[in-house]
Amino acid sequence: MRLLPVVMILAIVLCCARQCVELAFASESEVEAATAIPDPESGQGRAENAGRALLGQIAPAVKLKTIDGDTIDLAELYGKQPVYLKFWATWCVPCREQMLAFARDYEALKDKATVVAINTGFNETLEGVRRYRQRYGLRMPIVIDDGRLTAALNLRVTPQHVVIGRDGRILYVGHLEDATLQQAFAAALKQEGGGSAVQTLESDPTFGVGDKPYGLKSVETAAGTFPVVGPLAGRDLRAILFFSPWCESYLAKSNPQTAEACRRGRLAVNQLSQQRGLRWLGIASGLWASEKDLADYRKESEIGIPLTLDGSGRLFRAFGVHDVPTIILVDHDGRIVSRIDPKVANPAERIRAVVDGE
Repeated sequence: MRLLPVVMILAIVLCCARQCVELAFASESEVEAATAIPDPESGQGRAENAGRALLGQIAPAVKLKTIDGDTIDLAELYGKQPVYLKFWATWCVPCREQMLAFARDYEALKDKATVVAINTGFNETLEGVRRYRQRYGLRMPIVIDDGRLTAALNLRVTPQHVVIGRDGRILYVGHLEDATLQQAFAAALKQEGGGSAVQTLESDPTFGVGDKPYGLKSVETAAGTFPVVGPLAGRDLRAILFFSPWCESYLAKSNPQTAEACRRGRLAVNQLSQQRGLRWLGIASGLWASEKDLADYRKESEIGIPLTLDGSGRLFRAFGVHDVPTIILVDHDGRIVSRIDPKVANPAERIRAVVDGE
């Protein structure tokens, strides 16, 4: 029998238990790809870092409603069959590149596992998701996330793959459509069934115009601590910009309308950053963004307000923000008085009107 190349032997020794059998029969290039340490700023690196604490944990139990009105109860599936959740977005270029492979994975797994396409719900509409399904001929069930799965599964990139074993525990989190993902499928299918504990998801409160948000901590920025909620001394308004540092550049081709809205939002901030009566804060989504990305954006855009990264997405969820840019105005007493969404053609003018009315 021919001896395995040294690189393959080393890879087999170093690989985790769930991958060893599969890697022994992989090609040399597949072994190298599966065992290489990804760049932490790459999609795979970000996904692995986000998912590391989840591996082996009980998967969240939630009832999902598909865009066709069907219900998928994850709690009923755990302990019986594997579950594959793929997070994606219509504006995401690598999602489009992986769609053909995703369709093949669905056809191969649909009789053995539950496969669900989880749209992030970030800068999305139901109509847009339906058009996307028709364009790509997708047949798997599609769900638009309400924020609970995004939070529970530490969504950081698109696409992000989550493979849940037959035992109801998270087996794999990644970004690439590669040999490692296929190995995770194989490992999940080999598991025996049985009872599974359930991690119930609870929704945090969401605040709208007229509400006084509570239960949110002050955030740290390079300019110091910023009180997101609660009363302020004086009569200043808090102007909170919810944004993404990549919005203008990345979406210029895949979603130009949103890219233009982000440009308008940034210009409004720059026009009003020194306006008396306003205290500004920029809150960046943690999707495809790190502290390094935020620092780069601050430098490149020359934006003149304090910025913070909402890595967990809690602030976005608390204020019910699903689209960027969104500007929330909070009065000195801590009450939300206005919400300016991406469709507003002149956000600076709208903000000035609110300030003048105070």
